[in-house]
Parts: sequence; structure tokens; C-alpha cells
Amino acid sequence: MIILFIIVFGMAAGWIAQMLLGGGGSWGEALGAGLVGSFVGGLLSSLIAGDGLSFSPSGIIGTIVGAVIVLAIWRAIRGRSTATS
Repeated sequence: MIILFIIVFGMAAGWIAQMLLGGGGSWGEALGAGLVGSFVGGLLSSLIAGDGLSFSPSGIIGTIVGAVIVLAIWRAIRGRSTATS
């Protein structure tokens, strides 16, 4: 049951990140951005708090911030690779 909650939570955070950055995307992209973004947000919050490089999942705000960062980087890389092809 917890796995299902994590998947839905990650997908929701990724969807919110997609809406904040404008434009749509696939549900797989939203899920990936949300799940990876949770750890990116956790890393950023631990660095800001002065805990060092603690790699842990974060809460809703950290997850959304991390998902926005991950999605922006993903779109930049994907845009650059399609422009050179």
C-alpha cells in the first residue's frame, strides 16, 4: 500500500512541476521527476540546514521544488539533443 502512495505522490508532484514549468508531458516523465525530485529536494534541504550531504526523501514542498529542478534539467538536455539531431 505504501508503494502505491509513493507512486501517486511522485506522480502528483511531477504533474505540479509540469504545470509550473508550462506545457505538458507524459505521466512517466511526471513520475520520474516526482520520485527523483523528492531526493533532490531532500538533498537541498539537508545542505541548507547544514547537515551535509544527507541523501534522503523530502516532504511535499521539497519534492515539488526538486521535481521542478529535475524536470527543467531534463527538458534542457532533451531540447539540446533534439536540436543537434
